Amino acid sequence: MKSRHLAREIALQILYRYDIAGNAPTTSAALKAELEGHFAHFHVSENLRPFVALLVEGTLGAMAILDALLEKHTDNWKLSRLAHVDRSLLRMAVYEMTQISDTPISVVINEAIELAKQFGTSDSPSFVNGVLDAIKGAREIPAAAPSDH
Repeated sequence: MKSRHLAREIALQILYRYDIAGNAPTTSAALKAELEGHFAHFHVSENLRPFVALLVEGTLGAMAILDALLEKHTDNWKLSRLAHVDRSLLRMAVYEMTQISDTPISVVINEAIELAKQFGTSDSPSFVNGVLDAIKGAREIPAAAPSDH
Protein backbone atom coordinates (compact mmCIF):
# COMPACT_ATOMS: atom_id res chain seq x y z
CA MET A 1 0.00 0.00 0.00
CA LYS A 2 1.36 3.41 -0.90
CA SER A 3 2.40 5.51 2.06
CA ARG A 4 0.29 8.55 1.14
CA HIS A 5 -2.81 6.36 0.88
CA LEU A 6 -2.12 4.83 4.27
CA ALA A 7 -1.47 8.31 5.74
CA ARG A 8 -4.84 9.51 4.37
CA GLU A 9 -6.51 6.44 5.85
CA ILE A 10 -5.05 7.16 9.29
CA ALA A 11 -5.91 10.87 9.05
CA LEU A 12 -9.49 10.00 8.07
CA GLN A 13 -9.82 7.71 11.08
CA ILE A 14 -8.59 10.46 13.40
CA LEU A 15 -10.88 13.09 11.85
CA TYR A 16 -13.80 10.65 12.02
CA ARG A 17 -13.13 10.07 15.73
CA TYR A 18 -13.13 13.81 16.39
CA ASP A 19 -16.31 14.27 14.35
CA ILE A 20 -18.13 11.50 16.25
CA ALA A 21 -16.98 12.77 19.65
CA GLY A 22 -17.49 16.41 18.73
CA ASN A 23 -14.45 17.43 20.74
CA ALA A 24 -11.29 17.98 18.73
CA PRO A 25 -8.44 19.56 20.70
CA THR A 26 -8.74 23.33 20.80
CA THR A 27 -5.06 24.20 20.88
CA SER A 28 -2.23 23.29 18.56
CA ALA A 29 -0.19 21.90 21.45
CA ALA A 30 -3.06 19.69 22.61
CA LEU A 31 -3.63 18.40 19.08
CA LYS A 32 0.07 17.65 18.60
CA ALA A 33 0.13 15.76 21.91
CA GLU A 34 -2.96 13.75 20.96
CA LEU A 35 -1.51 12.91 17.56
CA GLU A 36 1.75 11.75 19.13
CA GLY A 37 -0.24 9.58 21.53
CA HIS A 38 -2.24 8.13 18.65
CA PHE A 39 0.90 7.48 16.61
CA ALA A 40 2.60 5.72 19.52
CA HIS A 41 -0.46 3.67 20.50
CA PHE A 42 -1.15 2.45 16.96
CA HIS A 43 2.54 2.16 15.97
CA VAL A 44 2.20 4.58 13.06
CA SER A 45 5.38 4.56 11.00
CA GLU A 46 7.63 7.60 11.41
CA ASN A 47 7.55 8.28 7.66
CA LEU A 48 3.71 8.60 7.70
CA ARG A 49 3.41 10.90 10.70
CA PRO A 50 4.20 14.26 9.05
CA PHE A 51 1.60 13.85 6.29
CA VAL A 52 -1.04 12.51 8.70
CA ALA A 53 -0.40 15.47 11.01
CA LEU A 54 -0.55 17.91 8.10
CA LEU A 55 -3.92 16.56 6.99
CA VAL A 56 -5.44 16.43 10.47
CA GLU A 57 -4.10 19.77 11.70
CA GLY A 58 -4.91 21.52 8.44
CA THR A 59 -8.41 20.09 8.15
CA LEU A 60 -9.30 20.95 11.73
CA GLY A 61 -7.76 24.40 11.41
CA ALA A 62 -9.71 25.24 8.25
CA MET A 63 -12.99 23.60 9.28
CA ALA A 64 -15.19 26.71 8.93
CA ILE A 65 -13.89 27.48 5.43
CA LEU A 66 -14.10 23.84 4.35
CA ASP A 67 -17.63 23.48 5.70
CA ALA A 68 -18.78 26.63 3.90
CA LEU A 69 -17.39 25.35 0.61
CA LEU A 70 -18.93 21.91 1.14
CA GLU A 71 -22.34 23.38 2.08
CA LYS A 72 -22.28 25.29 -1.20
CA HIS A 73 -21.67 22.10 -3.21
CA THR A 74 -23.81 19.53 -1.41
CA ASP A 75 -27.09 20.36 -3.08
CA ASN A 76 -30.10 19.60 -0.90
CA TRP A 77 -27.88 18.33 1.92
CA LYS A 78 -26.96 20.02 5.13
CA LEU A 79 -23.48 19.09 6.24
CA SER A 80 -24.87 18.02 9.61
CA ARG A 81 -26.98 15.35 7.86
CA LEU A 82 -24.03 13.70 6.13
CA ALA A 83 -22.63 10.47 7.47
CA HIS A 84 -19.63 11.11 9.71
CA VAL A 85 -17.31 9.21 7.37
CA ASP A 86 -18.44 11.14 4.30
CA ARG A 87 -18.24 14.50 6.09
CA SER A 88 -14.76 13.79 7.50
CA LEU A 89 -13.52 12.48 4.15
CA LEU A 90 -14.88 15.44 2.21
CA ARG A 91 -13.35 17.93 4.62
CA MET A 92 -9.96 16.24 4.40
CA ALA A 93 -10.09 15.93 0.60
CA VAL A 94 -11.09 19.57 0.11
CA TYR A 95 -8.31 20.64 2.45
CA GLU A 96 -5.81 18.64 0.43
CA MET A 97 -7.23 19.92 -2.88
CA THR A 98 -7.00 23.53 -1.79
CA GLN A 99 -3.90 23.65 0.37
CA ILE A 100 -1.41 20.98 -0.65
CA SER A 101 0.06 21.94 -3.98
CA ASP A 102 2.18 18.86 -4.62
CA THR A 103 -0.81 16.52 -4.95
CA PRO A 104 -2.73 16.74 -8.24
CA ILE A 105 -6.44 17.32 -7.71
CA SER A 106 -7.29 14.22 -9.74
CA VAL A 107 -5.20 12.13 -7.33
CA VAL A 108 -6.94 13.64 -4.31
CA ILE A 109 -10.35 12.84 -5.82
CA ASN A 110 -9.34 9.28 -6.72
CA GLU A 111 -7.93 8.71 -3.23
CA ALA A 112 -11.11 10.08 -1.65
CA ILE A 113 -13.23 7.73 -3.76
CA GLU A 114 -11.08 4.76 -2.71
CA LEU A 115 -11.40 5.72 0.96
CA ALA A 116 -15.15 6.15 0.51
CA LYS A 117 -15.32 2.60 -0.88
CA GLN A 118 -13.28 1.32 2.03
CA PHE A 119 -15.02 3.15 4.89
CA GLY A 120 -18.32 4.54 3.64
CA THR A 121 -21.62 3.14 2.47
CA SER A 122 -22.34 1.85 -1.01
CA ASP A 123 -23.50 5.38 -1.96
CA SER A 124 -20.43 7.13 -0.54
CA PRO A 125 -18.04 6.80 -3.52
CA SER A 126 -20.40 8.39 -6.05
CA PHE A 127 -21.49 11.07 -3.56
CA VAL A 128 -17.90 12.00 -2.68
CA ASN A 129 -16.93 12.01 -6.35
CA GLY A 130 -19.87 14.26 -7.24
CA VAL A 131 -19.15 16.81 -4.53
CA LEU A 132 -15.41 16.96 -5.21
CA ASP A 133 -15.98 17.20 -8.98
CA ALA A 134 -18.42 20.06 -8.39
CA ILE A 135 -15.86 21.93 -6.32
CA LYS A 136 -13.16 21.28 -8.91
CA GLY A 137 -15.48 22.30 -11.75
CA ALA A 138 -16.53 25.50 -10.00
CA ARG A 139 -12.88 26.55 -10.15
CA GLU A 140 -12.98 27.41 -6.47
CA ILE A 141 -9.63 25.83 -5.86
CA PRO A 142 -7.35 28.63 -4.71
CA ALA A 143 -3.65 28.43 -5.35
CA ALA A 144 -2.18 26.43 -2.51
CA ALA A 145 0.83 27.46 -0.57
CA PRO A 146 3.71 25.05 -0.98
CA SER A 147 3.53 22.35 1.65
CA ASP A 148 6.49 21.61 3.87
CA HIS A 149 6.38 17.82 4.00
